[in-house]
Amino acid sequence: MLTTDNPFIFYSRLHLIELTGIKASTLSELLDNLRKVPGSCIYHHTHHFIQRHQYLQPEPSNDFAYWVSEVLGDAQLGEELASIDSMAHPTIRSIREALIAVVEKALRSRARLKSLSVPEGQEFSFLKSVSFIFPTQYMAHDLNEFADCLGKVSISSIYFHMFEARLRLERPTNDFSNWLMSSLNEKELALKIAGLDPYSQTAEGLRAAMLKILGKRR
Repeated sequence: MLTTDNPFIFYSRLHLIELTGIKASTLSELLDNLRKVPGSCIYHHTHHFIQRHQYLQPEPSNDFAYWVSEVLGDAQLGEELASIDSMAHPTIRSIREALIAVVEKALRSRARLKSLSVPEGQEFSFLKSVSFIFPTQYMAHDLNEFADCLGKVSISSIYFHMFEARLRLERPTNDFSNWLMSSLNEKELALKIAGLDPYSQTAEGLRAAMLKILGKRR
């Protein structure tokens, strides 16, 4: 079994949610803020449901879709925002651009949306997610050690390496696949793990799926 001098170090993270003071009471205000808020806001409002709840949903949700549908009162636009496939976007910047494009198109094509407004207290309040990343005690030099560590680390660690490192740090793929390919030359395993849809299952489900993939080679 191949052993590498470049071990995989499992990291984890803690999140602090901060108020920004930025609010929107109309769709035009929401659009303006989507353009200028920090990426940590976009990340929070499109991914906090995965971080906190770890449950399956028929479609990946986001706070913008919920507010537009349930508070502003336009179900059509809410569905369009909810249909944005986060898996298809490799960066937070790309997700931001997709959100902006959907809202811009709606405002251009449906004049009534410009007049919609919500009363005080029901505005969309932008929050941002601040991450604190730190190494864990787990480190792997080969496939056996990697699988053993993967079975022991917290779901926060799995979440960081599958979601956060790819999106927020703008890496080309998840950290697990990157290491398997670059350090162990395990292209097939790397591609199989990269092919997992992290939005369609919980972190524990991802752990089980990855261990199943690795189990065929251990």
